[in-house]
Amino acid sequence: MKQYDAIIIGAGQAGGPLAKKLAEAGKKTAIIEKRWVGGTCVNDGCTPTKTMIASAKMAYLAANSSPLGIKIKNYSVDLAKIKKRKDDIVHKSRSGNQKGIEKTQNLDLLFGEARFTGEKTVEVKLNSGRTKELKADLIFINTGAKPLIPEIEGIEETGYLDSTSIMDLTSVPGHLLVIGGNYIGLEFGQMFRRFGSKVTVIEKSGRIVSREDEDISEELTKILQAEDIDIRVNSTVTKFKRKQGGKIIATVNTNGAEEKIKCSHVLIASGRVPQSKALQLDVTGVKADDRGYITVNDQLETNVKGIYALGDVKPGPAFTHISYNDYTIVYRNLIEKQNLSIKDRPVPYCMFTDPQLGHVGISETEAKKQGIKYKVAKLPMAHVARAIETGDTRGFMKAIVDPDTKKILGATVLGPEGGEIMTVLQIAMEGGITYDRIRYCVFAHPLYAESLNNLFLGMED
Repeated sequence: MKQYDAIIIGAGQAGGPLAKKLAEAGKKTAIIEKRWVGGTCVNDGCTPTKTMIASAKMAYLAANSSPLGIKIKNYSVDLAKIKKRKDDIVHKSRSGNQKGIEKTQNLDLLFGEARFTGEKTVEVKLNSGRTKELKADLIFINTGAKPLIPEIEGIEETGYLDSTSIMDLTSVPGHLLVIGGNYIGLEFGQMFRRFGSKVTVIEKSGRIVSREDEDISEELTKILQAEDIDIRVNSTVTKFKRKQGGKIIATVNTNGAEEKIKCSHVLIASGRVPQSKALQLDVTGVKADDRGYITVNDQLETNVKGIYALGDVKPGPAFTHISYNDYTIVYRNLIEKQNLSIKDRPVPYCMFTDPQLGHVGISETEAKKQGIKYKVAKLPMAHVARAIETGDTRGFMKAIVDPDTKKILGATVLGPEGGEIMTVLQIAMEGGITYDRIRYCVFAHPLYAESLNNLFLGMED
């Protein structure tokens, strides 16, 4: 058994940086990764998907260039080339992450699967076939999450794609059926529609992106339907069957009415589950909830002193930037002796449909639920000079404000560069800048952000 000061399980967006910083601080550290360095973000999430979305955007621009006076005839989509570009970018990012770990002194990188075999004792079944046993007073779990595959009759026999395997396709599906009308499903649905697939989205709730305000959901539905994406809400797939010739028949129930939909491919985008089961948490006494998420306190420590959980394996928002922030909080608390907490930290996010959906703070729905006094500022992108000039006026800006303190409580931007515009409002929230000051700020013309003037000009004080 080898003794370390710290063991990190999972080389994701929290694990990798934390391992290097602990080693540089003088702690003998081991980091265990069963697959690839970089975690979901680099290998299966942000990096590859946004790379492919850029290609889809180019196809959309080519198809919709005529109103701007540019005619592009007979453009084609080369999915194999799109995949290669994606793979090259992923490999570059992954290898950069790995080299950074490997060149760090005092840090051992082990490729294999980890499980607890005793109190703060970890066994690693190495990919080479050998087994190692490690022990440390400090252990950090950063094993992330994986796609949730629902139990639907015929799903295993028929075959399906998930958010990882769909990016390995080298030819465009004829008809892609997407199970799930939230962030992952909609990004891929729009992407493949732009590549040339017929796309049908099946969503079990009454509207897509149901966590967002109703007006956001309605506007996004209109935007996607304008691209001929078929959206079915209040719908579930009850059965799959593959016919001779390869076509898949999905039995879909919508408000009690049954329908058969013929498709070529099925994408499961109905959520994710934590990768905690194989860890044998009970052996070391670490508690998880009934879904398998490792429970932590506001400083990310589990019920066992010295064992922490970071990133998507714990409850809460599953975003790369949250995972990375988890690392900074744990590191600064342990090494710099600060007293930082995850309580009340901002949780901004951006869905990379086109246009983007950026959000931070509370929504109007949440403000109503909390019973707080609020006002809404709203501006259609059709009234934004930059949007008019670029020929894309889809969506709107929306902010929730406190009428007494004039502070911004939350913001949602569905529009071109929606995430960037949202971030301007997030900085205002962080700095306590009130909306009446933004109303008269001098912004460079004609930026999207300049229209934050107009967003708040329409409000009565």
